[in-house]
Order: sequence, then structure tokens, then C-alpha cells
Amino acid sequence: MGTAFLRQLQQEFKGYNGQKLAKDLMAGLTVAAVALPLALAFGVSAGATAACGLVTAIVAGLIISALTGGYYQISGPTGAMAAILGSLIATYGMQGMFVATFLAGALLILAAVLHLGNLTAFVPAPVITGFTSGIAVIIAMGQIDNFFGTHSEGASAIAKIISYKDLGFHPDIATTLIALFVVLLMVFFPKKWNAVVPASLIGIIIATAATMILKLDVATVGEIPKTLMLPDRLSPAQIDWNTVPALLAPAFSIAVLNMLESLLCGASAGRATGVKLNNDQELFAQGVGNMVLPMFGGIPATAALARTSVAVRSGAQTRLTGIFHAVGLLIMMFLLAPVIQNVPLAGLAGVLMVTAWRMNEWHAIKYMFSHRFKGAMAKFIVTMICTIVFDLTVAIVVGVGLGLILMVARLSKLQINYERVDMSRIKNNDEALSERYRNAMVAYITGPLIFANIDTIEQLTERVGTCDTLLLSMRGVPYIDISAAQALMDILRSLHENGVDIVLCGLPSSAMNMMHRSGIYDMVGEQGFYWSVERALLDLRPYTGKK
Repeated sequence: MGTAFLRQLQQEFKGYNGQKLAKDLMAGLTVAAVALPLALAFGVSAGATAACGLVTAIVAGLIISALTGGYYQISGPTGAMAAILGSLIATYGMQGMFVATFLAGALLILAAVLHLGNLTAFVPAPVITGFTSGIAVIIAMGQIDNFFGTHSEGASAIAKIISYKDLGFHPDIATTLIALFVVLLMVFFPKKWNAVVPASLIGIIIATAATMILKLDVATVGEIPKTLMLPDRLSPAQIDWNTVPALLAPAFSIAVLNMLESLLCGASAGRATGVKLNNDQELFAQGVGNMVLPMFGGIPATAALARTSVAVRSGAQTRLTGIFHAVGLLIMMFLLAPVIQNVPLAGLAGVLMVTAWRMNEWHAIKYMFSHRFKGAMAKFIVTMICTIVFDLTVAIVVGVGLGLILMVARLSKLQINYERVDMSRIKNNDEALSERYRNAMVAYITGPLIFANIDTIEQLTERVGTCDTLLLSMRGVPYIDISAAQALMDILRSLHENGVDIVLCGLPSSAMNMMHRSGIYDMVGEQGFYWSVERALLDLRPYTGKK
């Protein structure tokens, strides 16, 4: 992995000059402008603080960008990660979250060493779409308080919604108007202008200015420390070591989500740039970054598709883009701290509401539902519900499990098509052959012969009827298990005893191997096997059925 990384760096910076440096700098500053409101918002939505989100974006931008497996990857706090942190922080506190993040980083490094990056390819697309939509719902539900200026209680988003029944729901007009303004601005802001200055940043600037000038009584971000070492950070003295075993499950969830987000982000950006992501190196970078972040007081980070896309569109040349974006955020933190602390939470809630809506893969959702792909729809809905009701780990396990069950069900289907032999179709004029196979039938078998479709195999006995010869075309049989082999042997023996001559044709090597191992080959005899049905029909083989 180390040698490959050095080669990657050498190739990346080959021919690097002042012109490329200028492109990296401008791309980095552009990404920083996009990342600032998102970092603040995701810090708040995670149940931490805006300062926590900002520090995460800076530290992740410096460390992960330096080690990343793809120069275009921009890492930081994300909505998906923030969505699973709310209940974690509510249950175990910030120290518990720091420990889980550190453990997740260790798991990511282990995944890199074991070359597990390609495992994400085994997660079906509808499952990814489902948990993405589930996370979007959690984000939106978690921002209702900040959006409307209300109060709720509970560790999970669902619990908070239910608490309104007892606590009441009383929106604050000023808070709601600020949130709606940001939402409308982001929705209707011209796309060509958004490419220059992100609408989310403009919305936050206007909302903050209005809050300060009009002295609105709304909740704000609060103090932004002028230091990367936040007061509340990983401290061994404050860790409740009895809870560490319980934190392994959320740590696993964080690691899995990081793998999915980072590698999928890299795959998308890799297609756009033509430079493939080094999966193992990316997981190593994410692991190191997430082990370091708790020491600064940050939340888990992952590669962010929105910021990565901006970097690519802005002309990023090397990994310096990510580092410049972090430096830009650091400068903003030191220079604009007095202003940032007045950012209204309602404005950030508006940003998150729009972000949650846009997180949904609407094109994929519309495609699967409009074309009525029932299996994909089931995986999407089940995964989304599990994400909202339980957590990401349960959602992925259930979604992938359902996908495997549906796949096995489809792949286990066995088709047998029957056809009476017509010698004229193979342009044969030999009267002896025509007479020999005058009362013959071909059964074309497609699919694996396994325990689940023995009933279909048993139909052979019924469909043969009065035919005296049965040719089994098994070119489409990739696999035969022991249950099906035993059932097939009994069927062939029964047919033979009833006067039917048995011929097996076109078996793949794996199926032929099972014929030998199961004893069917010895029972039928070498003379009963042919490379193809056509070759069998051109052989004037003696009738071997019992009369």
C-alpha cells in the first residue's frame, strides 16, 4: 500500500507548476465557501456544536486530503454521518462519541490492511438508495426544533417527534421565517450563479445579517473558539471504560457508513476525472483522520460528494485542493468567529432541510417505481424504514439480507422447455435415424439443479408421456447440488425402468463432475452422454430402455 501511494503521489505531481498551483488554490477556496455553512450545519445536526463541525472540516481537510486515495476527494462532516450521531451523543455523551469515532478509525485502517474496499460492490444499489433516503428523513426530522423554534425531547428523531404530543408544538414566527427564507433562496437561486457563489452561503450571510441588525431573539450558533483544540475533546480521564464494549456497535456503524460514502464518492469522482480511486489508501486515510479527529474535539468525517463535485468542477489538480480548502476554513474561523457565532440555527436548519431533500436519489427512486421493479422497491422501502426506526447497521444487514434472499429466489428458478424431436430441423434424410428418434423428446433445462426446485425436476416423469427416448439438454445447468442429484438419479432410474431411453447432452464441467460423484454417470453409462443434442440425434444409438 505504501509503495502504491508513493507512485500515486509521483504521478499526481508530475509536471506540477505555478499554473496548477493557482488552480488548486482557487478550487480549494471555492470548496471552502461551500463547506463553511455545511460544516456548521452538520455539527449542529449531529447533536454537537457548530464549532465542532468546523474543526472537523479543517482537521479532516488537512489530514485525510494529504493521505487520500484520490486527489479529488474532499472530506469533512456529512449529513449522513451527522444523522447517526444524534442518538449516540444523547446516549453516551461527547466522550462516548469520541471513543466510537476513534474505534471506527481503527476499523477503517484494519479494512484497508485486509483489502476490504471492494466489499461495497456487494451492497445493492436500492439498499444504498434506501438508507440514503432514510438518513435524509432523520436529518429533516432532527431539524424541526431549529426550523420552527420549538422544543422536543428524546434520543432519536422519532422520539423527538412523539414528544410533541406531550410538550406541544408552538412555532416561533421569527425563527420560522428565517428558515423558510433560506430554503426558498436555495431552491430558487439560479444555478449559474450558484456555480460562482453557493446559495447556502448567501442565505446564511443574509440570515446572520438580519439577526444582528434587527436584534432578533432567535437561537444562534454561539461561541466559536479561535483554536483547533476544542475544550471538549477526547480525554482518557473522562472516558467511562465500562461503556466502551457497548460503543463497538456504533463504531462499526460509523466505519461502514464511512466506507460506503467515501468509496461511492470516489467511484463517482473517479469516473468524472478518469483517475480511479485507490480504495485501500482511501480507507487508510479515513481511518487515520477519524482516529485523530476526537483528539481535537471533532465528529466523524467522511468523503463528501457535494464538496468533491465542487472540487472537480473547479479544476482541482492535486490533493492540495483539499488542504487549501482546510486552510481557507481555518482563516475564516479565526477572522470571522465574531460573525459566525451569530449565525441563526434556523438558517442552518433551512440549509439542512434542502440538503436532506437533495440527498435523495430521486432519479433512481423514480426509475425503480415507474418501472415497477418489485424486488428493488422492496429493498429500498425496507432499508429506508430500518434506517429510520433502528440504525444504519441494522438497515444494511436487513437490506443486503433481503437482496440475497431475492437473488437466490430468482437464481434458483429452473426452467424446462419440452419439444418433440423433428429430424428435418437438423436437415437429416437418414430414414434409420428418423425411425430411431420418431418418438423422442428433448427437455431443455436452464438453471441450477438444487434442493429448492426438485418439484420442477420431478415434472420430467409426467411430461415424457409415451415417448421412448428422452434427451436432456443440460448446457444451461451451471450447478447441481446433492439433493437434486439424488432426485435426478431416482427419476432417471424410474424412467429407464418404464422403458424410456435416457440421453444427457451438453453438460458443463461442474455439472459433469457431479454426475460422476453422484453415480448418475455409472448408472446411465458412457454411451448416454453427448456433447450436444444434435450430435446425439446423428448417432444411431441402440435403444437401451427396458421394455
